[in-house]
Amino acid sequence: MILLPWLKAAIFLSSAISVLYLVYFALYLPYALRPAKKWARQAPRCRFAVLVAARNEEAVIGNLVETLLAQDYPRELYDVIVIPNNCTDDTAGAAHRAGALVMECPQPVRAKGDALRQVIDMLMRQDRYDAVCVFDADNLVDPGFLAAMNDAWCAGAPAGQGYRDSKNPQDSMISSCYSIYYWMVNRLFSQTRAHVHLSAVVNGSGFMVSMDWLRRHGGWHTVTLTEDLEFTTQCILDGDRVAWVPAAKTYDEQPLTFAQSWRQRCRWSVGMLQCLRVYGPRLIRDRSRTGRQLHARLDQLLFLVAPLLQALYLVTLALSGLLGALQIHFALAPYSDILYQPLFSAALSFVGTVVLAVGVIALERKPLLSMAKGVLGYWVFLMSWVPINVYALFTPSLEWKAIPHTRSIRLDQVQKNK
Repeated sequence: MILLPWLKAAIFLSSAISVLYLVYFALYLPYALRPAKKWARQAPRCRFAVLVAARNEEAVIGNLVETLLAQDYPRELYDVIVIPNNCTDDTAGAAHRAGALVMECPQPVRAKGDALRQVIDMLMRQDRYDAVCVFDADNLVDPGFLAAMNDAWCAGAPAGQGYRDSKNPQDSMISSCYSIYYWMVNRLFSQTRAHVHLSAVVNGSGFMVSMDWLRRHGGWHTVTLTEDLEFTTQCILDGDRVAWVPAAKTYDEQPLTFAQSWRQRCRWSVGMLQCLRVYGPRLIRDRSRTGRQLHARLDQLLFLVAPLLQALYLVTLALSGLLGALQIHFALAPYSDILYQPLFSAALSFVGTVVLAVGVIALERKPLLSMAKGVLGYWVFLMSWVPINVYALFTPSLEWKAIPHTRSIRLDQVQKNK
């Protein structure tokens, strides 16, 4: 049958692309075994504006502000500024009572990037701050966060990403899976990239941007649903890199249910593809950079095409199934089993996922037994991203919807349960 050679060629090509993609990222795995690089300690000099965009976060904002005001850093060198937007509760009042400054946005806010843009524009008219640090309202922040970011800023880093940990890793299987995912991003992406002088990835919250960088670029300007990835890409396009600052630790509240996770990851995938559409051509086209900067652009491009590669994986499975059905029907391979290859592939990927999850938990020195449900469910968590990415391919835009945060716990409780 004339269709069979074409099917085989398509399967071979798509499989080869997927394998080469995985091999590229696997090349960095040995660097994950190395300890994180440490920044030289510096005297406190950087004046920080600590920004928290908050939407209906009355239940958790107080605990965050408490940890920010308890930093091991001179109190006169930073201000905590909460930016309430689209709130129907008393987020502003709770933030004010906890000791934060409150700044309202003069224009409507669609997503977090809008709030950052408006407030940073106002701060740039002053000469009060040297850098901004950005957090989400559900975070808790380690006392050494600002001191660690001061070290990176004093060393000349235009931006820095801290270590994103979880404050509820054992609440549910979903929160356990999220925790493993962020530990993997920390260890297998940002830390490995730091060892080869590439850019870490800004990861939602717990990051720093220098005011010099913001002034050079006319402020904060993001247009996608994933302002963190977009900012990372802007840094790389400008020849800068986001520094990895693991001593600056943030604890984040993870979703508890699959429905919450599905909604959030749909937004991530749509935003990632938005970034690819907006910045992909520039990452490919601009050849004015050489050496490490070209490597950084390639690295970021491959990061952004992840949704497309997952969709390609689904196409490969479908083509393999079709090929198996045709071979059986035409008796070209009478002993072939139409289910064997997909089941073998699924079993192999499950084992690989478990091994990788256990390895990261061990490297990060997290409690393995209490994370067992996350380890066993992590394959399903990752595989569920395939239909999410297919959905994102046909959804160019998506309304930003907040995930309710209710885990009103203190930092000492989180550290006690580690």
